[in-house]
Amino acid sequence: MFDSVQCPAPIRTQLQSLWNDWCEQAEVALVVEVESLLADSLLAHGVARSLIGSEFFYQQCCRRPELLRDLLHNQDLGLSLPDIKSNEDLDLQLRLLRNRVTAEVIFRDFAEQWDIPQVCLRLSELAELSIRTAMQWHHTKLVERYGEPRSREGVIQSMVVLGMGKLGARELNLSSDIDLIFAYPEPGYTDGEKCVENQQFFQKLGQRLIKSLDTINSDGFVFRVDMRLRPYGDSGPLVSHFAALEDYYQTQGREWERYAMVKARPVAGSKVFAEELMELLRPFTYRRYIDFSAIDALREMKVLIQRQVRARGLTDNIKLGRGGIRELEFIAQAFQLIRGGREPALRERSLLKLLPLLESDGHVEPGVATELTNSYLLLRRVEHALQAYRDQQTQALPAEEGEREKLAFALGRSNWMQLEGELTAVRSLVEREFDTVIAPPEEMAAPSVAEEWQGLWASCGDKTADEENLQTLESAGFLPPQQSLEHLKELGQSAMVAALPASSRARLDQFMPTLLAAAGLQEDPLLVLTRVLPLVRSILRRSAYLVLINENPPVLNQLVRLCSASPWIAEQLARHPILLDELLDSRRLLAPSNAADIANELRLELLRIDPEDLELQMEALRYFKQSQSLRIAAQEVSGALPLMKVSDSLTWLAEVILQQSLQLAWAQMVDKYGMPAGASMEDMRFAIIAYGKLGGLELAHGSDLDIVFVHDADGMQVTDGKTSIDNLSFFTRLAQRLIHILQTRTLSGPLYEVDTRLRPSGNSGLLVTSLAAFEKYQRESAWTWEHQALVRARPVAGSPRLCDSFQQLRTKLLCQSRKSDKLRDEVVEMRNKMRAHLDKSNDKKFDLKHGEGGIVDIEFMVQYAALAWAKTSPSIVWYTDNIRMLESLIDAGLMPAQQAGHLIDAYKAYRSEGHRLALQQLPGIVSDDHFTAERKTVQTNWQQLLG
Repeated sequence: MFDSVQCPAPIRTQLQSLWNDWCEQAEVALVVEVESLLADSLLAHGVARSLIGSEFFYQQCCRRPELLRDLLHNQDLGLSLPDIKSNEDLDLQLRLLRNRVTAEVIFRDFAEQWDIPQVCLRLSELAELSIRTAMQWHHTKLVERYGEPRSREGVIQSMVVLGMGKLGARELNLSSDIDLIFAYPEPGYTDGEKCVENQQFFQKLGQRLIKSLDTINSDGFVFRVDMRLRPYGDSGPLVSHFAALEDYYQTQGREWERYAMVKARPVAGSKVFAEELMELLRPFTYRRYIDFSAIDALREMKVLIQRQVRARGLTDNIKLGRGGIRELEFIAQAFQLIRGGREPALRERSLLKLLPLLESDGHVEPGVATELTNSYLLLRRVEHALQAYRDQQTQALPAEEGEREKLAFALGRSNWMQLEGELTAVRSLVEREFDTVIAPPEEMAAPSVAEEWQGLWASCGDKTADEENLQTLESAGFLPPQQSLEHLKELGQSAMVAALPASSRARLDQFMPTLLAAAGLQEDPLLVLTRVLPLVRSILRRSAYLVLINENPPVLNQLVRLCSASPWIAEQLARHPILLDELLDSRRLLAPSNAADIANELRLELLRIDPEDLELQMEALRYFKQSQSLRIAAQEVSGALPLMKVSDSLTWLAEVILQQSLQLAWAQMVDKYGMPAGASMEDMRFAIIAYGKLGGLELAHGSDLDIVFVHDADGMQVTDGKTSIDNLSFFTRLAQRLIHILQTRTLSGPLYEVDTRLRPSGNSGLLVTSLAAFEKYQRESAWTWEHQALVRARPVAGSPRLCDSFQQLRTKLLCQSRKSDKLRDEVVEMRNKMRAHLDKSNDKKFDLKHGEGGIVDIEFMVQYAALAWAKTSPSIVWYTDNIRMLESLIDAGLMPAQQAGHLIDAYKAYRSEGHRLALQQLPGIVSDDHFTAERKTVQTNWQQLLG
């Protein structure tokens, strides 16, 4: 028998002996049948490897000889249990199933019929079935005795079982413990004659469940149950209600418990209660912000494990040793704990599904995910082979040569040397990647920070050190040094710093010297210090942000550069520290995006969020706007984005947010009132019209949005929902809902301030106007300044068909015949009124926007030209931005190229300076001796056109 199997002589001798033992236990007919099946060399190899590689498999086959035939005949024996008749029958059937499934996965693995994910999944399914079956049985018996457990409101309660670790991830090992946590929703009492508290009922249920799974008898055990991951470990109650669990994790939960919760998954109990529990636990596991403090916790755990490894001589342990399974898991889970709060996709429990996500999102280098996946599969397969041998939980490679050769044979290798070489290679790779992500502190290079900065920060509250510290600050360029030292003292001696826990204080003490060193390299170190310190104060109680900076030196360098360049950026970071995450990747931070890129990024961001959760959607929109605005500002101050592209990018961002906000508002309104008559999902018969800077693609940082709402449905018809309202009321409430989404001040502030006063009749007019009424107003009642405003109007969101209709109407309105003298007088009159009220120029200062020869003069000339000449040259109103309209005047032969070119240059110069001043949080006013040539050019053109 087994002539086709190539193996060393000692293994062949043992194999023949094991085969003979089985033949003695089996009927002759069964032996003949199995021998005929083993004519297939692949099956023969699988049986040979299983007999040599697993004493447990050999014992199970001898105990039930037909099992071997069943395995050879079938590709999958499945999972099923007969009806349970008693407690004793429950224990028997669970153990028989466990032994059969374990033998099957050993065979399928060694025969290479199932890969490791399939093996782990089957073992996890076995555990879940066993838990559910035992719990249902014992729950029923306890209800017969005590009645149903109910909340104080009378709601029937169910225990929820959380599977932790590998069970939670459906990656259970052979012979593995199962880590469980028991919970129930609310305190209360059972409703039977013999009434007990819910706590007592579920305590008994948990105890009986554990006993059915964990007790060893003549048939073995089902699973060893480990309850030490519950709150307070062995000293805590066996089962807790949801509120107690939530309170524990929010007030006393430790970092290693967050690590454990990453893989937590309900495996038994009411689905509704299970979802409620997971929602309660999510904020503990996944922080809303980017949380680099997780790395410290994982390092500490790894250091403890390494001490055990060294103390117990476990260097050959493929789980706990260097380059082992635990380090590989830490790599993936570090990113989960750091970023899972911001990136829900990373909450994936399965390591093999998570690794490709890390690579596709750019968290690990290209190719690393595949390398780590292959390494994990080999390490887990070796681990399974080690545990299959005697059905024992071990991860230590054998020391004896004969045992090593048997392990290699069972895994299909020609000898131990081949297997050892493969293991050495993958463990080196895992060790390298682990050190890249999460190396222990002693294995990391010390930060290059001058000792004098560490000493200065430590002694800044000591008056006797003032003289030395002032000299250090002055020599480094912190001028005046006294002011710099006062800033440091104010922070170091503040009550907030004094109240910090030791871990947070240590993070601050690590950060401040590196900040001072980095600031000293800038042109004005004190300026950098004063701009960054508000951020430091804002994150003291959320010191994970300090870890983020300490762990990522490029973040500090980028932070210092950006804050040095712009107080607006510094203020945004201090107000919203979560934006520090954007500084992690300089390439992404400084890479300009087009309109499609921005729209796609927001779409993907919102896909990760429950569409029913409006609050979370609103927060996501705000974070997206803030992060994109920061990127655009960073690109502007770094020179990666020229002026015109800055305005384009800010405009695209606003358009994308308007479009998504309108979709959110629309979905809410339709859900509440139904669809307006005549509207559909493809055509809502509603549109947002942008005016002003948004309409003219000239948005600046912090600009309001001037918008007008139009519809073209029959206002008297009604919606088709259960709660029906007329169309006009629907669209009015839709606009109000949209404004609410945009302007509501959440924890992250508003999205945009919205101004709707440019609608027909201003504040006294309807919030939403029909397109027909809009046309009537523009033709019969609108002032000239309202036609000027229409020059910059364009649709930005809503029904594509209605947007096209508005564009056509706008062109018709702008191309009406006008009396040039009357038009000129009214434009000049409006300009004079604006200058009288808004111009802040004097004999020493020039107002870039409202001053004579400034931005508004150019805009008024363009608007006058559009209204005066569009009748004969419609092409000049195709665009809404001033520069392209000036270029259109050249193309239409209405303005000499040199004249228009001078106006374009002046306009760009003013806008560029205005953007620069805005980022410095300064008003748009310059010295009177600035832009003299540009102002003279604009004034000359004004006289020629409107004088």
